[in-house]
Amino acid sequence: MNYPFWEVPFLGSSSIIAIIAIFHVMISQFAVGGGIFLPVTERKALREGRKDWLDQLKQHSRFFLLVTGVFGTVSGVGIWFAIGLTQPEATSTLIHNFVFGWAIEWVFFLVELTCIAVYYYTWDRIPAKLHLTVGWVYAVSSACTLIIINGILTFMLTPGDTWLSVAGTGHEASKFWNAFFNPTYWPSLMMRILVSLTLAGVWALITGARIGNPALKASSLRWTTRWLVPSFVFMPLALVWYLYMVPASQRALLSFGISTIGAGTFSQVTRLVLIMVITCAVLVLALMATGAGEQAREMLRKPYVIGRHMYSNGTRVNEVASRNRDGYLPHTLWLNRNVSSHWAMGEAMYRGQCGSCHTLTGYRSLNRLLAGRDRESIASLLTMLHEYKPDTAYTKFMPPLTGTSEEITALGDYLYAQSNPASKTPAAPTLKAQR
Repeated sequence: MNYPFWEVPFLGSSSIIAIIAIFHVMISQFAVGGGIFLPVTERKALREGRKDWLDQLKQHSRFFLLVTGVFGTVSGVGIWFAIGLTQPEATSTLIHNFVFGWAIEWVFFLVELTCIAVYYYTWDRIPAKLHLTVGWVYAVSSACTLIIINGILTFMLTPGDTWLSVAGTGHEASKFWNAFFNPTYWPSLMMRILVSLTLAGVWALITGARIGNPALKASSLRWTTRWLVPSFVFMPLALVWYLYMVPASQRALLSFGISTIGAGTFSQVTRLVLIMVITCAVLVLALMATGAGEQAREMLRKPYVIGRHMYSNGTRVNEVASRNRDGYLPHTLWLNRNVSSHWAMGEAMYRGQCGSCHTLTGYRSLNRLLAGRDRESIASLLTMLHEYKPDTAYTKFMPPLTGTSEEITALGDYLYAQSNPASKTPAAPTLKAQR
């Protein structure tokens, strides 16, 4: 591992985050919706005297415990590991600004894990009323984790003018609530609650489909399908509200085509948003919907990782001028300052400014995107990214390229050599991470 630059062959580090996050988000939102489904269904069964429903619900709660308590917890740890390696600066910002929020969320998470274990293992062992109470405690604590995490996730897209006014001053935590209840907080919360209820229904359909008794199966599935209705009715409204609160510069990504990358941002983001709305019917489609929604949200942040504060390559907005004046490499904390060759300087620039979004040969491959371009064409592209004029198409989805002319020239030579193997000079010593 070449920490802190995490170079993942072919897939790229950002793809690893996406793969883990899609499964984790689907499971965590199922934990919220399913946590409501369990006590609501149990209450209905108790009121109607449906012992057969209670037996089926016990089996479903076992499945629920395994999925959320095991896979949800492990994938959550995986996300922290992956984002810490891929975006250490952004992760540090989230931790420092929301340390109080994270602490509260972890308390609720501990209560959540404890309650679901107690809920499953005390079926028929404690009074029904007490057992139902345990289920409601789980539902409330699980919902609270969503309420807190939603504030932190939406902050990354829309931190808000109030927080941005103190960003970089050391007083960011004083605007905790402004950052937490940011412009997209409420519409995002509504969307996530709707998705959570839908996932509760989807997973209950999966377990319900295995019921052998035809009468029990029919009554159970009729009740379960009702949990799918809210998303189909209210999701379009929530989506319109959410997009209305997204900054105009980010909404432009929905209709902006990128001719230099083949499939445009219009086709990618818009298709993902549409998939998120209409594909919540079965397990596979639920996974597609969750992945599409999360990827669309991530793409809307571009060119930032934290809206209007930090670009996707970890450069803060207020650092651009100093890095152009003094150079990029002297400012980076993680790479060896003693760059011994022109080739190593170019590699360092690629790793620090391109590697968070691109790989050389795999996901968003620079070799493929630059193949066939001569050295002058690559230099022209880098110049556009360095000058970063507002009317340049690339500013809508790529961060500015910072550094001195020497560093940018080295990057251009490195990229040209990588994308045109026949021109590659003998490899100079590879840049090492600072020990």
